[in-house]
Amino acid sequence: MQETKPKNLPFFSELPAYFSRLESQKRVRSLDPPSGLDLCSNDYLGLSQNLKLQEALKEGIDLYGAGSTASRLVRGHRTVFEELESEFSNWVHSESSLFLANGYAANVGTISCVADPSYMIFCDRKNHASLMDGVRLSGGKKIYYRHCDMEHLEDLLKKYSGHANKMIVTESIFSMDGDASDLPALLSLKEKYGCLLYLDEAHSIGVFGEKGAGLSSAQVPSEISNIDFRMSSFGKALGLEGAMVSTSADARKYLLHSARTFVFSTAPMPAIAHAGLTSVQLVQEMNEERKKVLALAEHLRSSLQAIGKDTGNSSSQIVPILLGSEAHALDLADKLAGEGFQAKAIRPPTVDVSRIRVSINAKVEKNDLDRFIRIIQEN
Repeated sequence: MQETKPKNLPFFSELPAYFSRLESQKRVRSLDPPSGLDLCSNDYLGLSQNLKLQEALKEGIDLYGAGSTASRLVRGHRTVFEELESEFSNWVHSESSLFLANGYAANVGTISCVADPSYMIFCDRKNHASLMDGVRLSGGKKIYYRHCDMEHLEDLLKKYSGHANKMIVTESIFSMDGDASDLPALLSLKEKYGCLLYLDEAHSIGVFGEKGAGLSSAQVPSEISNIDFRMSSFGKALGLEGAMVSTSADARKYLLHSARTFVFSTAPMPAIAHAGLTSVQLVQEMNEERKKVLALAEHLRSSLQAIGKDTGNSSSQIVPILLGSEAHALDLADKLAGEGFQAKAIRPPTVDVSRIRVSINAKVEKNDLDRFIRIIQEN
């Protein structure tokens, strides 16, 4: 999801009117899991409902209790965190990794810790808000390049080629558009202009690459070590919560002592790390599920395009149906819900164009999608 920037934030005295406007725009929060076929969550492999993973989580609570009680640098550390970091690093071919509470904490903490006001930070225009918040907190100079436009990025890098400290920040699979970064081109530019490269693999891990090790393992398997930082979420295809930052051993040591979202946060539940070991094992064996998810996404894209719908440049399990207005997106989402499909309307300012964001998971079947497509065609 690209960053959002509220405009004209009201004073507290104006909040009632502000919330009234939100109500009229039908921004609804579901407090309980909604009914209907899931076409909107990020549980791409269905692991959140996997019985082995659930049992591992229960076992972790029996072993370690309900909470960690403190930050890892105080009393919250358990050996199981290091075991998970080691297993994860082996899986994604990284020298080292650090486990944090979630992807937001990982992105904000790492970028704001590594960069400082001396940095020029080159950001894809559609980067997730957590990436941009990390950039802002670093104090570095934020420079946007057009979404996935490597020529524009190089033009900007040339302009600032004399600047010593530079970082490129991007996602591998973009959460709202479902398109992919050109990692070979990014690595080439990183080397040519002497930049650090920060890659968010939240929507890529588990779905792409050898044994699900991420888009980097699919596009640049021999150059993975040249990516300075890779953030991988446990809250999507891995079915749990938490996040890993995979990097060099020296950089991990620096983050462990300096990343504020790590140092000053209560450690995640040790039970999550215990279950994470099972998740990492399971996901590596789910090649058939990965093939199914990507094949169904391609079927959905081609079918939608055949009936004249715009799916942008999606090439992943995330397929946007781009629409002309917010009202159309909201009405279509309501109709889909009435027909038993959970596919949400996403609107500005979260995205530039209103849409139905469809995310495919391994529990979906082709006949479900065909019925979904018929409803889209009729509306």
